[in-house]
Amino acid sequence: MNVAAQVFEKNSDQPFGRRPSVGDLKLRVASISSQIKARAHATEKSGRVPAENILALRSIGYFDIVRPRAFGGYEYDFDVLVDLNIDLAKACASTAWVGGLLAAHQWLIASFHEQAQRDVWDSNPDALACGSYAPATKAVAAHGGYVLTGRWSFASGCDNAQWSLCAALLPSRSEADRFVPAFLLVPASHYLIEDNWNVVGLAGTGSKTLQLKDVFVPEHRVLTFLETTSGKTPGALLYSDNPGFSIPMLSNIPSCLASVAVGTAAGALEDYLEATSKRVTRGAVAGSNNRMAEFPTIQLRVAEAAASTDAAREILLRDLRDRAATVRASRPVSIEDRIVSRRGQAFAVSLAIRASEALNASTGGQGLDLSNPVQRAWRDANAVGRHISMNWDAVGTMYGQMALGLVPQGQY
Repeated sequence: MNVAAQVFEKNSDQPFGRRPSVGDLKLRVASISSQIKARAHATEKSGRVPAENILALRSIGYFDIVRPRAFGGYEYDFDVLVDLNIDLAKACASTAWVGGLLAAHQWLIASFHEQAQRDVWDSNPDALACGSYAPATKAVAAHGGYVLTGRWSFASGCDNAQWSLCAALLPSRSEADRFVPAFLLVPASHYLIEDNWNVVGLAGTGSKTLQLKDVFVPEHRVLTFLETTSGKTPGALLYSDNPGFSIPMLSNIPSCLASVAVGTAAGALEDYLEATSKRVTRGAVAGSNNRMAEFPTIQLRVAEAAASTDAAREILLRDLRDRAATVRASRPVSIEDRIVSRRGQAFAVSLAIRASEALNASTGGQGLDLSNPVQRAWRDANAVGRHISMNWDAVGTMYGQMALGLVPQGQY
């Protein structure tokens, strides 16, 4: 019996390997999308994803998609989660941003030592983790671990999580005056949430700031960036029967973020078609009682949005499947592979922004209403593009550096 199966036996009474099909998961997402979409405007106004949405996602097994089977998950590859998250984002970008990250972090938690995974899931199998990725704070070495004090910003979904992945700089134990970036797992009972999220895009994500003071984190709850960006993690060894756990983090998790922009643009197209196909003009410039659908400019905007979102989806899923195929063929994921993944993620977002721009620019005065889903999608897609991991200027130049024989500078 492999290690993962042994862990599973200690944590579940369910038959090892049972999981719904991808088709079943698609139907489950569709079954809750209408209620999530109906709450999208309220979600934005409240500044956080409502508990009802999280409960709905949990009820369909959303947070189990990439979680290890040893702890009750379905252990699918990331292309399944990203494809489903595109569908979810059509209904509500903020819910998809938080839901996708909380689901993706189940895979990231599985990268830690087994004891850290037990800390999270043994007492609460439904536990979820938010995260703050920028290692802007230095940890202090202590006996058996580290002590954290400081503020961790942009912790999306922190109101919905029981743990957080707090990035910090660890003092190197081999070289003086050097620091090692790492994730440290911290329970929600050890930090306060500063309610400072008041933004124009992805407003419902509740990406607030965590405040920690003299919080001790044991050594087994530490995962270095070098481990996770290379795929050589304690969890990859623990679940060696599934090479999917050895894929470098930045080839996987940022694709969940990108999927939100793609999905919200695709949802905007559906809303735009529904409204515009039956809309007639009222203004003096265009004349009255003319069908908007008959304007060539409108037809071109629809075509551009459809082509852009379709291409963006294909790029994201192709790269995820290529990385999974690589590790399953027992080949290493190269630096070039990793940068190609990063290029695809950022370019998919740029295509989604292009699609949302094309649609939003032609919604007229009615599109200014804050309850209009097209303008919300436009703001949300642009907000995704503000994330440093999704910024096309930063990521595109990194790929260009590699292609031109230079040392690539950036996150990969």
